Amino acid sequence: MPAHRLTPVTLKLQDGIPYADAYGDIYHSAEGGLEQARHVFLGGNGLPERWRGRRGFTILETGFGLGLNFLATWQAWREDRERPAQLHYVAIEKHPFAAADLERLHSLWPQLQPLSAQLCAAWPPLVAGFHRLMLDEGRIVLTLVFGDIADCLPDIQAAADAFYLDGFAPSRNPEMWSPQILARLNRLAAPESTLATYTVTGNVRRTLMQAGFLCDRPPGFGRKPQMLVGRFAPRWQQPPRVSVQDRRAIVIGAGIAGSAACERLAARGWQVTLIERHARPAQEASGNLAGIVMPMMSRDGNQASRLARAAYLFAIAQWARLGGIGTAFAGRQCGVLQLARDGEQARVQQATLQELGLPGDFVRWVEPEEVAAMTGNAASQGAWLFPRGGWVTPASLCEAMLAACGPNLVRLFGRGAAALERRDGTWMVRDAAGAEIANAPVVVVAGGIDAHRLHQTRNLPLDAVRGQVTHLDLGSENAPPLVICGDGYVTPEVQGLCTVGATYDVDAETALRRDSQEENLRRLAQLLPAVQADDAPAAELRGRVGFRCVTPDRMPLVGALPDADLPITGSRLRDVPRHPGLYGLMGYGSRGLIWAPFAAELLASVLEGEPLPIERSLFDVLDPARFALKAYRRG
Repeated sequence: MPAHRLTPVTLKLQDGIPYADAYGDIYHSAEGGLEQARHVFLGGNGLPERWRGRRGFTILETGFGLGLNFLATWQAWREDRERPAQLHYVAIEKHPFAAADLERLHSLWPQLQPLSAQLCAAWPPLVAGFHRLMLDEGRIVLTLVFGDIADCLPDIQAAADAFYLDGFAPSRNPEMWSPQILARLNRLAAPESTLATYTVTGNVRRTLMQAGFLCDRPPGFGRKPQMLVGRFAPRWQQPPRVSVQDRRAIVIGAGIAGSAACERLAARGWQVTLIERHARPAQEASGNLAGIVMPMMSRDGNQASRLARAAYLFAIAQWARLGGIGTAFAGRQCGVLQLARDGEQARVQQATLQELGLPGDFVRWVEPEEVAAMTGNAASQGAWLFPRGGWVTPASLCEAMLAACGPNLVRLFGRGAAALERRDGTWMVRDAAGAEIANAPVVVVAGGIDAHRLHQTRNLPLDAVRGQVTHLDLGSENAPPLVICGDGYVTPEVQGLCTVGATYDVDAETALRRDSQEENLRRLAQLLPAVQADDAPAAELRGRVGFRCVTPDRMPLVGALPDADLPITGSRLRDVPRHPGLYGLMGYGSRGLIWAPFAAELLASVLEGEPLPIERSLFDVLDPARFALKAYRRG
């Protein structure tokens, strides 16, 4: 999905009914929006009857609008004693409402207020792309896709059991109902899926029939005599519905990556065994006193920045569900300033905000005078401010995620995974002496650079990059009130110490070094010029050394691991052979805090056959087989 500005809708009422100026049409029938949702979309898809007896059910809507169809569906799910354990709802919206406007609109339906309050509280910043919202304690999963349907629909990966084809009338919004759009629905249709829409236009019906849907025109709603319903019954053979039977997994590594994997799998009811060679979690790269929570920005909205943005927003939302930063685990959502290096970079930063049209609750420009007032840095050229960012103590977060797993997690600490062996569809993890530690049909390797200890992962292009951070007692009068980034970073006080860092070294020295300390002090002088080196105890060498696990393109490895012992049979990622049931979560570099929850959710979605929380094209960017495929293409 190409990067573009998102244009939110402006709230407007016409005779008490929400109205869209851009399309010259109302959002729902004058006879009642909630009643229309129940009759056309729920009734037209045979719901709630069709979802009964299912573990999960997926609905795809082509226009979220006010969210009435979603709220009506959620309400019906809540009231049904035979409901599925989890309901996935994927919805595309080109012009989303702001949360405050949704609250005002939903007040017209008091019976929906408890659900509306949850939805509006979780509503994301109005930023283009995919947003995954966990509602009703994670049992309702809403994946909002903000953007043009022509761009978004091809990038959705899901198997929809029901389609809500909702948009403005074909005469007012022809792009939504184009043959190119409707013909793509068969790629997203699960076996025996259904669809419903209020429009009965002949072109729409004929295109859907060509796409494999058998269509009918039952009585419509209100003054519309008919509506359109369909059942997916293509002439071609459909792949069978996939369901997970043995939901057991082993996770190797109890750092930030492995802990997040445990939490996301356990939340879905998996029985997880965690293997860690240390006596406690977060003893390697995840062991720093404070890690920075912020996205990555680019003027062209490239794939790396879009992925990092999605990961950042998901991580923050996920931590709120755990209980909140500073409550469930150590950290503070104090905001992050990313300083412009000089006047030229300041102009680029400002132009980036103007071109991308990002909202202020995601990022805003801070003038030099405001930076000076916030930090005492009178030499600043200005900065981006990420108000939702901050710092987190990774070890504390790991403990919170593992605690959230409850009885679904077995912890095996002080046990080193030295070998993997697969027999009769089951993986056995063995220690250095050859003794079996645990077995399961699924193994997730999340051990960072330690992955090279295993035969199956020895060829992955992972490198260790040394990073030394410096701990300084700057005193409360000198410590910044928020995280400041530029060429390095400095945090507010954490346990009485500010963290400054971090170096990027190519050696394997594990001890603190004086030259790295001095490099960090130079960073501090740039970020906080008012704090002189004399104010910091430069003679006292305090800090920590860790090793980031990085890939050649600095993007993580997320997904099924390639089997280097088998030949690649073609030029696509799906032509790279994989180890069945073996997955990786590695290569997070210096952004593990935001990558970990998002990558774990992505992998859990793959294992469960759920809709992906990100574009298909961006998922391919993270595929662990990408480097093997590149080497094959080069010959």
